[in-house]
Amino acid sequence: MGWYGQKSPLHWQGQIAAAGQWLQRRWHRSPKWVKSLLLLILLLGLGRSLPYLAPIHAVDLVQAQPAIEFTDRNGLPLGTVLTRDQEHTVAVPLPQVSPHFIHAIIAAEDQRFYQHGALDGRAIVRALLEAVQARQVVSGASTITMQLARMLDPAPRNVQGKIREIWTSWRLVAGMSKDEILQAYINRLPMGGNIYGVEAAARIYFGIPASDLNAAQASLLAAIPNDPNQLNPYQHWDALKRRQAYVLQRMVSDRYLTPVEAEQAARAAISLQSRQQGIIAAPHFLFWVAEQLADHPAQVRTTLDRPLQQFVEAQTQQIVHTLATNQVHHGAAIVLDNHTGEVLAYVGSPDYFADTHLGRNDGVQALRQPGSTLKPFLYQLALEKQIIRPNTILADVPTRYAIPGAQLYTPVDYSETFQGPVRVRFALANSLNIPAVRVLEKVGVNHFLDHLHQLGFTHLSQTPDYYGLGLALGSGEVSLWELAKAYLTLARQGHKIDIKYQIETNPQALSLPPDRASSSATRSAAALITDMLSDSHARARAFGVESLLSLPFPAAVKTGTSSDFRDTWTVGFTTDYTVATWVGNFDGTPMQQVSGVTGAAPLWNRIMLHLHEHREPAPFPPPVGMVQRPICALSGARPTPACPSVVYEYFSPQDLREYDRQPDPFYQVTHTSNGQSQYRLHLPSEYNEWLAMQPAISKGNGLRILSPRDGDLFLLEPQSSDSENPRQQLEFKLATVPAQPVEWRLNGKVIHSTAKSDTHSNQTSHSFFWIPTPGSWTLQVKSGEATDQVKFQVQMADNRPTRRGFSFAEKKELFVKNYSGGHIVVDIQGRTNHQGNGRRY
Repeated sequence: MGWYGQKSPLHWQGQIAAAGQWLQRRWHRSPKWVKSLLLLILLLGLGRSLPYLAPIHAVDLVQAQPAIEFTDRNGLPLGTVLTRDQEHTVAVPLPQVSPHFIHAIIAAEDQRFYQHGALDGRAIVRALLEAVQARQVVSGASTITMQLARMLDPAPRNVQGKIREIWTSWRLVAGMSKDEILQAYINRLPMGGNIYGVEAAARIYFGIPASDLNAAQASLLAAIPNDPNQLNPYQHWDALKRRQAYVLQRMVSDRYLTPVEAEQAARAAISLQSRQQGIIAAPHFLFWVAEQLADHPAQVRTTLDRPLQQFVEAQTQQIVHTLATNQVHHGAAIVLDNHTGEVLAYVGSPDYFADTHLGRNDGVQALRQPGSTLKPFLYQLALEKQIIRPNTILADVPTRYAIPGAQLYTPVDYSETFQGPVRVRFALANSLNIPAVRVLEKVGVNHFLDHLHQLGFTHLSQTPDYYGLGLALGSGEVSLWELAKAYLTLARQGHKIDIKYQIETNPQALSLPPDRASSSATRSAAALITDMLSDSHARARAFGVESLLSLPFPAAVKTGTSSDFRDTWTVGFTTDYTVATWVGNFDGTPMQQVSGVTGAAPLWNRIMLHLHEHREPAPFPPPVGMVQRPICALSGARPTPACPSVVYEYFSPQDLREYDRQPDPFYQVTHTSNGQSQYRLHLPSEYNEWLAMQPAISKGNGLRILSPRDGDLFLLEPQSSDSENPRQQLEFKLATVPAQPVEWRLNGKVIHSTAKSDTHSNQTSHSFFWIPTPGSWTLQVKSGEATDQVKFQVQMADNRPTRRGFSFAEKKELFVKNYSGGHIVVDIQGRTNHQGNGRRY
């Protein structure tokens, strides 16, 4: 007797053949509708079996991403990120989930989960009947399996999307058991905000594992997935409690709870943890670092300094709160160690957990228009390529550029004023727009863009034609991270270094990538730019000498304001630290009456003072191989007796020969009938339009004070009292010799006058020297009916206010000096009573 019983295999083969012949005869005799029905059943059966050819197994859905615990550089905890994709989630096996939650989620979402397949026929029929009666969709028929299919393969809510959802559901059933499907489902449930899965929700909301959930907590969590946004525990507690009551009612109906137990669960007091969700500090930084990690370690020791991080977070919140009346809602900051390139503090927004205020946006990585913060790199490139020299004079005059297919491009400052001839130092420090655009025109947009790419501005990915000359004024979009990295390179005198955010446990990985060597020209240009950005007197015209940018120790700094005051930036450095700050609105809403010096500068100032509270930074090293020489502040050439003001500027040795032999291009020597020489100011033709705009020159009588200029600030070098031979004197000088007698008044008091005969006999009577004393002065001149007036200040160089624990390094080039036996006074073109309102800085 074989496996088939007492019958032989040949017997059974005959029986099968006979049955086949019988079916064939019946098929030919059957009506067409029967054939169609049988064919349909056959096709449906075949289609239903296809998912078993492509099943989804539990191993395909494994979530193998453990939580990452972050600490600061000293081992202080920063917080725990449960995944690397900015989502709080962690997978747990089904046995490690409280039965209360399993019962609650099944009762709320799919009562017959263990009785039906991928689809629930009863639920489908019920939903159809309700829709017919109400003439609209009343309830859905999605099962837990179908919801999991949507999580794995999101599809549009249409017929095609529903077919995809059913197909994925069949594949899940074909490859997984009910418990495996339920486990994958509860580990992916949206639980409000960026929290996913029951384990993450239990940890974040209650501070306990999912296995410890009681009936009250479990029913509350099971209510959230119905509408995670509108049932967020932190924001919609009342609505969530109403949904919890529904879940408890269903649990009673399914006999998971008694009515008394459900009533107790509804009334139980539930305490939520802080919104910080297990993160102590630097949430933006932690999520960003988690994204950068190639592997997924359980612990990461970062470079952050937690006390510093919490200080910067608090200051960011305070500054933004202070500026709230100016329509300012967001701010960001980053602090780098210049010596190692390590990130010491990283604040992406005032409050990461303020969802209604776009708190999760990361202002350190967000792309915004940088305003004038790119100008230092433009001047650095121009100096490096010797397109300009430190003593180059730039024309800040009305300028127009023809743009093909567009209107004329006419750059202006927000003040809509022009300064005329300005030095490179003055143009950069006061963030003048027209000189920057003129320099970019000489450098070339393509070369400047390449230079920015080398500095790490990878997001400036458009063509040079796309940005045009506006690139000098911030027409592209960059991140605060990129700006900080570029200024870090500038602080290191052109030596590039990668930013470091993690302290490796592998000793071989502790060493930073080697510096990318920079040329001597790059180092020299970087040192020059640093010297200019740290010169508080050079930027006095726009910001004042004692502004928030001026610290009681050497610090280089640059501000920036984007168009329509949408973004304000302040980025600067000492020899030890680089600090970059941003203040604005994530949605691009313009701020009101906020500029770089009033927006981001206060935050920068506070961070810098805190960093150097206990140790003053070393001074910046001077440009190697360069020497200082006096120049005429107006022309940039070697001073002549006619020059009204002199400053000191750096020269390379190869430029000294030209400095010694080149005549002043602005002052022409003429000879009088008696053989005496005198100088006449004659500006090039490019200044003609600007000269015509000057109100003092346009006066019919031509009476104009040439020196000092309105708003000048002079520093007196300390010296012993010597009234007979004063070493420091200030020249009061008119532009032309008037035909009538001249009377000079200082603060209303007559200090000098000329007789009528003097105006003809002495061609130099239109100037005289005054021994300066500290104070604020108003100088008036009158000749006949013509008058002119300027205001200036005189300060002692060693009489500036200092903060406790700090001292000021001497800036010898700014003191009043003697030169070739004549009295020369340094004019630093400074103004202390103007803070730059209405300008782009």
